[in-house]
Amino acid sequence: MLAPIKPAVQRHRPDFWPAFLQHRMDAFYVTRWREEWGGKHIMRGPSPGKSDIQLVSNDYLAIANHPDIVRAQIEKLANTGDSVLMSGVFLDDSAPQHRLEKRLAEWAGYPEAILSQSGYAANVGLIQAVAEAGVPVYMDMRAHASLWEGVHSAGADIRPFRHNDLAHLRRMMKRHGQGLLCVDSVYSTMGSVCCLEEVVAVAEEFGCLILVDESHSLGTHGPHGSGLVAELGLTDRVHFMTASLAKAFAARSGVIFCRKDFADYFWFTARPAIFSSCLLPHEIAALDATLSVVIRDDWRRDRLHENANRLRHGLDLLGYNVSDSQSQIIALEAGLEKDTLLLREALEQEGVFGSVFCAPATAKKRSLLRLSVNAGLTREEIDRVLEACAAVRHRVGMWDWPSTRRKHREPHPVAC
Repeated sequence: MLAPIKPAVQRHRPDFWPAFLQHRMDAFYVTRWREEWGGKHIMRGPSPGKSDIQLVSNDYLAIANHPDIVRAQIEKLANTGDSVLMSGVFLDDSAPQHRLEKRLAEWAGYPEAILSQSGYAANVGLIQAVAEAGVPVYMDMRAHASLWEGVHSAGADIRPFRHNDLAHLRRMMKRHGQGLLCVDSVYSTMGSVCCLEEVVAVAEEFGCLILVDESHSLGTHGPHGSGLVAELGLTDRVHFMTASLAKAFAARSGVIFCRKDFADYFWFTARPAIFSSCLLPHEIAALDATLSVVIRDDWRRDRLHENANRLRHGLDLLGYNVSDSQSQIIALEAGLEKDTLLLREALEQEGVFGSVFCAPATAKKRSLLRLSVNAGLTREEIDRVLEACAAVRHRVGMWDWPSTRRKHREPHPVAC
């Protein structure tokens, strides 16, 4: 007879967690959740209904359920028998993953592409392979968290510079010397765009390597979606380009674009690549089909940018400060977390759902509601979003937000 299963330890016991963890959890559940949020969850409220408008997804081209992509996955799942559940370092040149990497590289204009499990793994692994202790890594303050994590895991010297501030970047490079520069092409929090041509010129002046994260522009910008680096003719000058394919590609993987000699070295150096399994056959099939859709459907990019411009212009006329946005990402910066929670709830009552960004994704007092535009939105739906934003302005105190007050001050010169 089997022995009875002992009940799990109850988490409400006061001595369950050691003090070093308990005080951190108290700071979250008591100080932040109970006191600042009023006992509500800042991220989650009611589930959206069928008629509600959701501006939360990174599926910018609206292709997540595209029939060509779904069919490719189903066919591969039904017919494959060659799954390789091991690290990609063991794959030979004929593997489907390497064939897709060659196709991606040709599309982006780079000699080589490396697929990884996520954009996070791509950035962490790449910086591990490039930098080490004593190497300065110049990081735009708004760059992706995975880039910062890569510097920490590599043990390199992180040298942050103010967002898109060329003068500050030049002073940092003059002081600390040759190293690695990391920027996003489109910044994920506010939707601002990097002044890539000028940033690349500064990095070249000091002999620095250049890494551009195109997670929010690959697929949405450039010739046939090949990104801003390609659009600006910088491919031969940017050493590394990375991207999460969980955005416009609506998949769960990442990619690194680089030179051939670096790719061979990378596979034996980057821990996320060495110690993670490669992508599965149906994932490769889906990405291959997605690439075909991305290349073919230029109309999706046109529609995306039309929608973003229409929404941004309308919000500006309503008084919202959306001046940082130059892309399909548009942020409504309420500031304090309690004010962002109020904004989220007010818009949800109007049938509009966005994504809350707060610390650590933003500065403590610069939380916001991010609206992610996609190509599938109709003009009527965008007008409904604008009507909702107009209706809640006074209810949420929009005119008193710090971002609104900044909008009406004397304009400052653009940094780059």
